[in-house]
Amino acid sequence: MNVYETIKVALSAIWAHKLRSFLTLLGMIIGVTAVVVIVALIQGFNAYVDEKIANIGAKSYSIYRFDFFKDFRDTDTLAAAQRRNPELTLEDYEYLRARLQLTEQLGARVAPTNSQVKRGTQTLDSVPVWGTTPNIVEIEKTDIADGRYFTEGENEVAARVCFIGADIAEKLFPYEPAVGGEIYIRGIPFRVVGVQARYGYVFGRPPVDSSITIPIRTYIRTFGPPVRNRWLYFIGKAVSDELFNDAVEEARAALRLRRGLRADEEDNFGIVTPDVIMGARDRIFGPIFIVAIAVPSIALVVGGIVIMNIMLVSVTERTKEIGIRKAVGARRRDILKQFLVEAVTLSAIGGAIGVLLAWLLSQIVSLYVFQTRLSLLAISIAIFVSGGIGVMAGIFPAWRAARLDPIESLRAD
Repeated sequence: MNVYETIKVALSAIWAHKLRSFLTLLGMIIGVTAVVVIVALIQGFNAYVDEKIANIGAKSYSIYRFDFFKDFRDTDTLAAAQRRNPELTLEDYEYLRARLQLTEQLGARVAPTNSQVKRGTQTLDSVPVWGTTPNIVEIEKTDIADGRYFTEGENEVAARVCFIGADIAEKLFPYEPAVGGEIYIRGIPFRVVGVQARYGYVFGRPPVDSSITIPIRTYIRTFGPPVRNRWLYFIGKAVSDELFNDAVEEARAALRLRRGLRADEEDNFGIVTPDVIMGARDRIFGPIFIVAIAVPSIALVVGGIVIMNIMLVSVTERTKEIGIRKAVGARRRDILKQFLVEAVTLSAIGGAIGVLLAWLLSQIVSLYVFQTRLSLLAISIAIFVSGGIGVMAGIFPAWRAARLDPIESLRAD
């Protein structure tokens, strides 16, 4: 019997017991679905982090009030850091900007304040309003869909201009161009100078598309100076990749000098680089990835055991058929191949259904949570693993069927 005929017989046997076959595959389907969805989520998250780093630039770094990987270990450490680390100020920004030689550009950004935004009868509540320096658009490689970013001159005079996200433009200017229009932020009129290109959902929210950015000096005049819930941070871009580490150390030394720190005192601020972000991601999500894959893999093992049991039942039910086949010339390896192919086919069908369900779930997650990544490699591995489990689950029942005595098999009821 050739492979085609063997697969045909296997499919016929599976189709003859549709409900039993489906129930047999449930463990395999659930296990494959869970594993593939988890892989898609983790790959999507990793891609998001990589994309953010790529957008900011591999030669960019950020300076914060806290070192997020040291100061947030526990409440006591954070309380000590709050006492030790002063807030960053615009004076710090101007000091660094004037002295850093290896940093091509240094920008500043204030964490957003949620504000009410109005235009005509349309009102939007809790809209994040950021304050930035004009050069942030170049440092972060911001894509502009229409208009422009605000200028240094507009920042210096604290002009009431704003750069809005795609969702804000769509809601407040549904039938006309947003650029040149006027909106009210906390009752204060602002002229729209640009609209950012649509960014999409991240973890269930469109933070960029539903936010507004204004010049940092306008922000301070409107909302007051940065405080604990509106913290200021800096973003620097090194002159070259080769001098990136030197640029970071130059910025560290300059801020330590400004704050009068002795050589034996630790930094009272934090500097975040792409390498630090990637390392933290790997340390945090590496173990989580292993556990997340290991737990649903138990369902695959259970599915394999169920397939083995059903195949043993199938051998018992088809003992007479095996005897007849051996009586007309079938060899042991033909019987072995038949039942082994049937187990692998059954398992592979479960794997294929699991991959299809995983793809559907991934699409739903991409629409409402964040963009997932379902790679062809993950799909191939899932189907290969399910087939491999089918081999392991079917080899004993197939071996048992192949060793049946034809005379005794023919006497079976």
